[in-house]
Amino acid sequence: MGKPNHLIDEKSPYLLQHAYNPVEWYPWGEEAFEKAKTEDKPIFLSIGYSTCHWCHVMADESFEDEETAKLLNERFVSVKVDREERPDVDSIYMKICQQMTGHGGWPLSVFMTPEHVPFYAGTYFPPKGRYGLPSFTEVVTQLYKTYKNDKEQIKDVTASVEQAIKRSQLKAGEQRLDQTAVHRGYELFTRLYDETDGGFGGAPKFPSPQNILFLLRYYDQTNNEQALQMAEHTLQAMANGGLWDHVGFGFTRYATDEKWLVPHFEKMLYDQAFLLMAYTEAYQVTRKPFYQQISEQIIQFIQREMTSEEGVFYSGIDADSEGQEGKYYVWSFEEVYQILGEQLGDLYTDAYQITKQGNFEGKNIPHLIDVDLKQVAERNTLSVHELNEQLEEARKLLLIEREKRVYPHVDDKILTSWNAMMITALLKAAKAYQQPAYADMASQALTFIEENLFQNRRLMARYRENDVKYKAYLDDYGYLIWAYLEFYEIDFDLNYLQKAKQLMDELFTLFWDDDEGGFFFNGEDGETLIDREKEIQEGAIPSGNSVAGVLLARLGALTGETVYIEKLEEMYHLFYSIVQKHPYVTSFFLQSLLMTEFPSKEVVLLGNKKEDGFREFVHHYQQSYSPQISLIAGEANELVKVAPFTKDYQQINDQTTLFVCENFSCQAPTTNYQNVIGDLFGK
Repeated sequence: MGKPNHLIDEKSPYLLQHAYNPVEWYPWGEEAFEKAKTEDKPIFLSIGYSTCHWCHVMADESFEDEETAKLLNERFVSVKVDREERPDVDSIYMKICQQMTGHGGWPLSVFMTPEHVPFYAGTYFPPKGRYGLPSFTEVVTQLYKTYKNDKEQIKDVTASVEQAIKRSQLKAGEQRLDQTAVHRGYELFTRLYDETDGGFGGAPKFPSPQNILFLLRYYDQTNNEQALQMAEHTLQAMANGGLWDHVGFGFTRYATDEKWLVPHFEKMLYDQAFLLMAYTEAYQVTRKPFYQQISEQIIQFIQREMTSEEGVFYSGIDADSEGQEGKYYVWSFEEVYQILGEQLGDLYTDAYQITKQGNFEGKNIPHLIDVDLKQVAERNTLSVHELNEQLEEARKLLLIEREKRVYPHVDDKILTSWNAMMITALLKAAKAYQQPAYADMASQALTFIEENLFQNRRLMARYRENDVKYKAYLDDYGYLIWAYLEFYEIDFDLNYLQKAKQLMDELFTLFWDDDEGGFFFNGEDGETLIDREKEIQEGAIPSGNSVAGVLLARLGALTGETVYIEKLEEMYHLFYSIVQKHPYVTSFFLQSLLMTEFPSKEVVLLGNKKEDGFREFVHHYQQSYSPQISLIAGEANELVKVAPFTKDYQQINDQTTLFVCENFSCQAPTTNYQNVIGDLFGK
């Protein structure tokens, strides 16, 4: 190990991976920018994350190379950013890269002036020119020459970048989103749907669970069977393919092929969280045990491999171990027999398609694509139950053996937003499967966030090794508010609803754009960057504005307070053109339209939580799939504090009393809770 650079005192696992590079890296901050200005050097900004395969490749090839480092150190001030800690910085420069080149990804490589304005951008650059890309050293040499000798060209490029930033800023218009955008979104899904292999679009295939969540809600509102069929086919295909880890559970980031066979092996917390939501909701809609099984196995994986001693959740697990992608996860034909013996080996290789030639670089990714387990059972004169028991025994033996291998790198930082996603997913599973242990897991993580990630009452974004850093972004607030709303529905403790409202008030104060509407990505008390972004388009996870839109609809229905719906109305105007044009990449935001523009029901449940009627109604509500029903429940004198519209609601004869309102008209209050259960939940 050589001499450390300026990253050595950072806490980010990604930055620390680069702390001993010969490149003289600086963290994002004034020291680097001041140096660039004083020495009139351009800035090389490199953005990635610690579990990113191509980030490792570029680091090994270029940043570890003494010659390349010397070239870079002489000509540029080099700045490293962990995109998971600074999503605000990443989002701005990724958008600029996409505008300049037509594509994006990580590692993100941006060359910019000391004023932070880019004049060239790209992603991975090889050490020698290939794949139609110039070599990294050619890029560094040429750009430095241009920067020093052709200031006019640099000025022209940076001026056009600044113009593009201005042009991309959204303006609210007269037009407003309505049901049409929802139906257009659905139609686009039907066109992109892969009828053969499930999923949407071609390779590489991403799980995009927010699409599944949208399709399930669309089916619920329209009874369109194809919406459910597309969602189910995709969920089953993903869980049968190599995207799912059949030995240790958990989903990998994406599949490199259209059949879901060959994964990109990294496992991210946000994927587990949203896929857990998708499988749980599919179970609520269909009651198929398969979805419950996958849900429970995701949770097992999270408990075993992604939960800290304090009960919070790590960010991600690398695709690589010992410098090879997927090495931890794949098996040779012979190895399987050595571990399982002949009889169990025959069964496992038959079921999971393990062959001598392999399906990934001579090794095997276990999978169940196009496998009928009934036929496997018949071939081996077993019942399906006996087959499953034996395959489970084989899986456990393989897992024990796998755990002896060199484990991939874990990014153990704690992100508020991603933890809040996992909390929400666990609470959904706790309700659907009536499993209090899942709510306990969520509760432990929430307690950690409340005790460690608020500083001077301001929510923060990242915790690692007792170090709390970065003022929370829109996503952190949005996802934490969502977690509070899900907690409220566990035992209808109004404190959670109160906390959700309080955080939403802060969100309005710090992030809301009073001129055009919508939420900025970073707070007004945050660092000033070259753009203050307002994003609605969704990538691997729903954007902060998408989540906030759905939360506004929910809070509006729960509390009856018009401020939430008024803000949502502004968003329907502001985001009109993007959502109309690109409903596919705003599918989570479409949920807010499904809630406000389609039939919905508001239910007020008055009474004592311990009464049979109260408990039975809550039990049915929690287990059912009822996205169109909002339920506020508790004692009348308590409810009025968070939902003033309930002030005139009274229990009938001190019994559990229900008020059901639909499409702006309310039915007479009733104590016959069993009738209401039958009407609302069909039971």
